[in-house]
Amino acid sequence: MSSRKSSIIIILVFTAIILLAGIFYWLAKEPFKEIIYSIQPAVNQPSKLPESENNIQATSTPIVIKGEISRGNQNKKQIIFTFDMGAGISSAQKILETAKNHNLKLTFFSTGQFAQKNPDLIRQIAAWGHEIFNHTYSHPHLPQLTDEQIKEELDRAEETISALTGTTTKPFFRPPYGDRTAHVLEIAKQNGYQSVYWTTDALDWEKGKTADEVKQRIYSNLKNGAIILMHVGDDITGSILDEIFTYLENQGYKIVSLADGIK
Repeated sequence: MSSRKSSIIIILVFTAIILLAGIFYWLAKEPFKEIIYSIQPAVNQPSKLPESENNIQATSTPIVIKGEISRGNQNKKQIIFTFDMGAGISSAQKILETAKNHNLKLTFFSTGQFAQKNPDLIRQIAAWGHEIFNHTYSHPHLPQLTDEQIKEELDRAEETISALTGTTTKPFFRPPYGDRTAHVLEIAKQNGYQSVYWTTDALDWEKGKTADEVKQRIYSNLKNGAIILMHVGDDITGSILDEIFTYLENQGYKIVSLADGIK
């Protein structure tokens, strides 16, 4: 009888040990899961970037990434105007004529495909002394590409544009849509490029924007060394640029190229 009681006690004790072990395991596991879930990045979240009528997007809020240029020399009262080229050419000649009338050297970022479609314009921009830097070949979202594909985008644009201008697009490039990561910038750096972002997106590309809204966006964001993003393909930029340049000059600002503005 005593032997039977001993067996029952042993079974009960063993069962209790198993139950307690299960409880401790569950208590230890759940907080750990909480931590894992809290640091897990969101996936499949679409980038909420505004889209232009030319299907070329840009972001208007700069984020700081180490090694990237988003502002020029803040100790000088000067503004850097940059013009992206990837779609149309509606404002191209007006931009160039305005720069000539104000005796200015401007900065352009061209895709390779744009250069192929508009070789005479690319040659003209270069011949008139303006800077042309790399905007990739086909205007992709770079974070979605492999390292080799990023390199190919930069290389193809460089080959296409330099063949027309006789000058390299290095050392600067602008990521399409403003879409980049620290890793993208590192791959670009390995291929001889430094990313150039912007201080203010003029939103000249945005559907529904008026000329007055674009001008006021620029005027309300004037700071020493500011880099302004505008575009060659929209209808607004060419029509308002002379007024903008005149206003800035009257305010004591000097309009400079990227190379001069970062010194």
